[in-house]
Amino acid sequence: MHVMSFNLRYASTAEPNSWAARRPVMAQLLLDELPTILGTQEGLYGQLLDIKHDLPDHYDWIGLGRAGGSHDEFMAIFFDTVRLEPLEFDHHWLSATPNVVGSRSWGNNVIRMVTWIRFADRQTGRQFVVLNTHFDHESENSRMRSAEFVHSRLDALTLPVIVTGDFNAAATASPVYDILTTKLTDSWLAGTQTTPAYGTFHGYGPLIPNGPRIDWILTRGVTVEKTAINTYARDGQYPSDHLPVQAWITI
Repeated sequence: MHVMSFNLRYASTAEPNSWAARRPVMAQLLLDELPTILGTQEGLYGQLLDIKHDLPDHYDWIGLGRAGGSHDEFMAIFFDTVRLEPLEFDHHWLSATPNVVGSRSWGNNVIRMVTWIRFADRQTGRQFVVLNTHFDHESENSRMRSAEFVHSRLDALTLPVIVTGDFNAAATASPVYDILTTKLTDSWLAGTQTTPAYGTFHGYGPLIPNGPRIDWILTRGVTVEKTAINTYARDGQYPSDHLPVQAWITI
């Protein structure tokens, strides 16, 4: 299966990188890649509907606005319904009260959350869990508490696991990474790297060779065949201020 994690950059009208300018580039990238699973961060409701429209009809998605309902950003998970059947899903807030919609309590000014889905692979019948998240960009305490929360929830699962997210922390060089990789594997280091390494946040500026990887795909109980950091742009326009990261895995 092909897994992608992509911080979409929320739909803005500000030029030169408005959603109207970026959407066709985003659509082409996704149509070229057609991931089986796409974990997105920062997407707003209308933006996610656009992506659903631009993908083939056999794609669907599950998510919830972090302020509840369709409000604020989503940690949405898109998936190929021909291959995957969602069996169960839920949302938790990264706070001391994870079941309270919109809650925050660890020093983050922005609401942070996770969305997870238990899937069955229609080809094999095997089940696995996908968790998608976006950690705080300001508070180190919030990131560490969030990592501990995710770690504790995954610890209770016996199924294979795929975690996608923007962790706002550098891979191999942060306490957050250390917490999560005690029992999860960094796919970039586990598979054959088919592209050069770049910092995954570029802010619409020049790419940063060997820069900080803050967007990760982590796994447990799967084999990572190959990985990539996708630098697709068209006429100088990137689809987002982040680069998508990809992994091809076998469960």
